[in-house]
Amino acid sequence: MEMLNNSPKWMMLRKCFHNKSVTIGAVILLIMISIAVLAPVLAPNDPYLTDGSMALKGPMEGYPFGTDELGRCLLSRMLYGARITIPYSLMSLAVAVLVGVPLGLISGFYKHLDNPLMRFMDILMAFPGMLLAIAIVATLGQGLGNVTIAVGLGSMPAYARLIRGLVLSLKEMPYIEASISAGGSDLRILAKHILPNCIPTIVVYSMLEMAWIIMSISTLSFLGIGATPPIPEWGALISAGKDYISSSPHISGFPVIFIFITVTGFNLLGDGLRDVLDPRM
Repeated sequence: MEMLNNSPKWMMLRKCFHNKSVTIGAVILLIMISIAVLAPVLAPNDPYLTDGSMALKGPMEGYPFGTDELGRCLLSRMLYGARITIPYSLMSLAVAVLVGVPLGLISGFYKHLDNPLMRFMDILMAFPGMLLAIAIVATLGQGLGNVTIAVGLGSMPAYARLIRGLVLSLKEMPYIEASISAGGSDLRILAKHILPNCIPTIVVYSMLEMAWIIMSISTLSFLGIGATPPIPEWGALISAGKDYISSSPHISGFPVIFIFITVTGFNLLGDGLRDVLDPRM
């Protein structure tokens, strides 16, 4: 038992649990994920059921967050919106990681491919991430699926450049040079020695990047090129309430609060993990 308590992994876990940012961020995200999973149980009403006689009502009994312009329960739509915004944001993050990390590994490990790959990444990074995502959506077409891909590809260059820098520094380590001199295959060296050392940085950066991804997907839905009615994505809910902001601010206000809480959770978790796992970032 004492050996377990002194193991590096256990000590790392204890550091994470003792970090306030990690704890608070993890609790916030656990609550938001639980809301998404339990939405069918927690929702007081059908999120898609319209009732003209109940349109634009404020918070009241049976409708804790009020109703939207079509009389739909706003709380129910926000709970179901968590089942859309959070999973699609995670899929977008997966696109960024699965494309950006391999490109960074290849660029940093193979010197002859480094310059062309990084020049291409520089071109992509010359555009703001949101503008790049909009350009990709314009090419692929509107829709939540295409927005997910576009936002992921917009985040991809940062991953490629980050991992490339790590690979360049890791290649100078004696055990990597020894493995290369011993004739180890490139794939084995990358998979066994280099990639595992990149994982803490990938995890930390991904938590911080999730905040931007959630806001980007919500923004594109707000602009009308992401989720389309009646899908209760949080950005689309904000867009639906913009015409009633003076008379019924709750329609846009509550989704903004949900986005803010979720983004704060990822930022706190990312900051805490950075302090524990990768203080160099």
